[in-house]
Amino acid sequence: MATIFSRIIAGELPGHFVWRDERAVAFLSINPTEVGHTLVVPVAEVDRWTDLDAGTNAHLMVVAHTIGRAQQTLWSPERVGLMIAGFEVPHLHLHVIPLAGMVSLDLGRSAHSVDPADLAAAATLLRDELRAMGEASASEH
Repeated sequence: MATIFSRIIAGELPGHFVWRDERAVAFLSINPTEVGHTLVVPVAEVDRWTDLDAGTNAHLMVVAHTIGRAQQTLWSPERVGLMIAGFEVPHLHLHVIPLAGMVSLDLGRSAHSVDPADLAAAATLLRDELRAMGEASASEH
């Protein structure tokens, strides 16, 4: 059975995408801890990051780094955090989060619901910034 992330990647479920290439996608979390909280996900359905090949792991870090730089420009957080937990969905995903402090890394305080218009607006800002940075992989789908 496909994970919820595989279904989002396939277009079966909606997602607010900001990045897509042959190995990775990135879309906004529907349960963010902060505005701009983005998930970087491999296209391949792999549960644990330690089971993913080293090249794809490295690629995910490059994508996360690029998105983090865009988040820094857009929202001017004190820091941009990166976390791999994997308890929520059994499909590897990197949380890239503009941090208001360590509390921003507490997924237990994630929003239970967010207005889809707010997610769409944040995704548009992030895609536009990625494009301004010259990133051809910035994508709405």
